[in-house]
Amino acid sequence: MINLPITHMTLYKHGVGFFERRANLTGEQVELSFRVEEMNDILKSLTVIDWGGGQVLGIDYATPQSRQELLQGCSIRLEDTRSLRDLLAGLRGRRIHLLLDPDESLTGLVVGLDEPPERQAMGTTLVSLLQDKAEHVQVVELARVQGVEILDERGAADLRFFLETALGQEDYRKVTIRLTPGEHELSASYIAPAPTWRVSYRLVLESGKNGREPRALLLGWGIFDNRLEEDLESISLSLVAGMPISFIYDLYTPFTPERPEVKEEARVAAAPVEFKEAALDTYSRGGMGAGMGLGQAMSTMMRMAEAPAPAPAMARASLEDIAAAQTIATQGEDLGELFQYRIQTPVTVGRGRSAMVPVLSSYLNYRKDLIYNAAKMPNNPVATLRLKNETGLTLERGPVTVLEDGEYVGEAVLSFTIAGTEMMIPYAVELGVQMGEHSRQSRELHALHIKGVYLQFEEWDIRVKVYRMQNTTGEPIKVLIEHPRTANYELFDSPAPVEETTNTLRFETTVNPQVKTVLQVQERKLMWRQEELRKQSHQALQKYLKQGLLDRRVHDQIVKLLMLYDTIADYEKQLKQLEEERKKIYESQKQIQDNMGALSQTGKEGALRTRYVEQLETSEEQLKTLSQRENELKATIQQVETEIDARLKEMK
Repeated sequence: MINLPITHMTLYKHGVGFFERRANLTGEQVELSFRVEEMNDILKSLTVIDWGGGQVLGIDYATPQSRQELLQGCSIRLEDTRSLRDLLAGLRGRRIHLLLDPDESLTGLVVGLDEPPERQAMGTTLVSLLQDKAEHVQVVELARVQGVEILDERGAADLRFFLETALGQEDYRKVTIRLTPGEHELSASYIAPAPTWRVSYRLVLESGKNGREPRALLLGWGIFDNRLEEDLESISLSLVAGMPISFIYDLYTPFTPERPEVKEEARVAAAPVEFKEAALDTYSRGGMGAGMGLGQAMSTMMRMAEAPAPAPAMARASLEDIAAAQTIATQGEDLGELFQYRIQTPVTVGRGRSAMVPVLSSYLNYRKDLIYNAAKMPNNPVATLRLKNETGLTLERGPVTVLEDGEYVGEAVLSFTIAGTEMMIPYAVELGVQMGEHSRQSRELHALHIKGVYLQFEEWDIRVKVYRMQNTTGEPIKVLIEHPRTANYELFDSPAPVEETTNTLRFETTVNPQVKTVLQVQERKLMWRQEELRKQSHQALQKYLKQGLLDRRVHDQIVKLLMLYDTIADYEKQLKQLEEERKKIYESQKQIQDNMGALSQTGKEGALRTRYVEQLETSEEQLKTLSQRENELKATIQQVETEIDARLKEMK
C-alpha cells in the first residue's frame, strides 16, 4: 500500500485540526483510512493536489452501510468455524472444480450439501456435484475435499467481495484517490476532529537589584495529543490561538428526500366542451506600589522562625540561565482574527502519546499589587502581578505557575491576551490583611419644584459601601479595592479612584499595621417624583421650609392654595349632600304618585288625593331650591378654581 504520511498539522482551540499529507509516489491510486465520525469533515474539506504534473481523476469511498447491509446482495456468507461448508453451500448451481484425495478431482455444478440425520452423529457432510458431460450426480464426503477452484465468474466475485468486506473495520472507512499513471508529488489536506491544544506557562520573578526594574521571565509550552492511528515523524506544527467558525455538516449519510405519492385517478368519458370569447382584461406578470505579597510574608515568617537555609538551585540561577536552558524556535504570525504559533523545528510524536513544545520565552517588567474584590475573594486581598504583554505574541488562555527566588509562590490562569495589553495574574491570597464590607442605601431630598398642580421632588438615591481593613503584619500595606461601577451613578464625598476599568473603580488605601482602616465609597443618582399640591400637609410644608427647600413666600403661597383646595373640598361636600336630598325627594314623589293611582276623585279618597297633589307641589319647590343652591356652589367652585389657576401662574 502506498504511504501518504502527515507532514504538517495545525491545531485549534475548538476541537478540529488541519492536516496535510504529502509524498512523492508512483501508482494509480492512494488509499487513506478515516474514522467513521471523521467522514463528514473529510468530505467537507478534503483537497488533493498533484504538484508533479499528474492529475487526480477522482475520489471514492464506501457507501455508509453496515457490514450486513453491504452483504445483502452477496451469495457467499462464511461463518468463522465452517467456512468450506458455507462456501460450497453458497456456490450451489455454479460450476466448480474439486480437488480430492487421493489425487482425484471432479468438475461440475454444485447440487448442494447433505447432512443426513443418521449420519449427523458421525459429523459427515456430503457434497453433490452434477458432473460435466454426464447425466449423474457424484456424491463425495466433504472431508475428502482438499481444494476448490471456482469456475463461475460471479461466484468468484462474490467470494472476493465478501472477503474484502470482512477484512474492513466497521469503525473506519477507506477513501481512494485515483490518479493518472506515472509519478506524482501528491498532497492531501483536510480538517478532522482533534483534541484542542493547551498552553502552560511559567512566570519566574527576579526582584529589582541595583536600581533595576523588577523583571520576570515568561515561559510557555504548547501541549497537544496524537490521537491518530500512526506516528508523527518530523512534521511541521502550528498552534492557533483564537476560534474559527466550524460546524458539522452531514455529507456522509445518503439522503433520499420523500416524494409525494400520486395515485392513478379514476376517469370517465369526457363530455363535449365549449369556449366563450375572452373578456378584454389586462394581465401583469411579472461594537501601586508593591505591597508585601504572600511570598514576601512567607519569607519573612521563615526568616523569623529558622536559620538561613541554602538557596535552591533555581534561586541561584539567573533569568538568563533559565532562558538559555530551552531553545525557542517559534514564529508568531498574526492572521487577523487568529494568531498562529508556527513551530520552526520538526516535531516527532508517537501514536497514542502527547507532547509539550516550547512556544514562548520573553522578559517582561512587572509590579505587584494587592487587589481586593469581594466577589472573587470575600475576606482577603489577592497578590497580583501586573505585566504588559510585550512578547509580540497573542497569549492563549492557560494556567501559569509563579516562581519567586527559586520557590513556588502560587498559580493562576492567564487570560487570552493580545500583544500590547496588560496581563493581571492573581497568584496568592494575602492572609495578613483581613477585609470586610457592608452596604446601605437611602434617599435624600435635594430640591422641590412646582409644576402645574404638582409638587416635583428631586431626590438623591444614595448608595454607600464601607470597606473595613485590618493589617496584622508589621509593615504598612497598600491595597487596591475594586469597587463595582454602577451605571448612571456619580461619586461624591469619596476619594478619587486611581484606576478605572469597564466594570470597576479601583481605590488605593494604605493599611497601617495593627490598625483598622475604613474606606467609604458613596455614589448617588438624581431621581424625580411628583405629588399633587392639594395632597400636601401643613406639617410637610413646614419641614421643607426648615430644610431650606422652600422659601417663606412660596411656602405661604402653597398654604393659601391648600386653603383654597380645602374650600373647594367643602363645597364639593355640600354638592354631595344636595344630591342626597334630591334623591330622597325623588323617592318620596314616586311613592306619592303610586298612592294616587289607586284613589278615586270623590269622597274621602278625593280629599286624600288633593293632599298628595299639594305634597307634590311642595317637593317641586324644594327641588327648585336645591337646583339654585347647586348652581351657586358650582359657580363658587369655578371662581375658586380660577383663583387657584391665577395663583399657580404667579408661583415659581
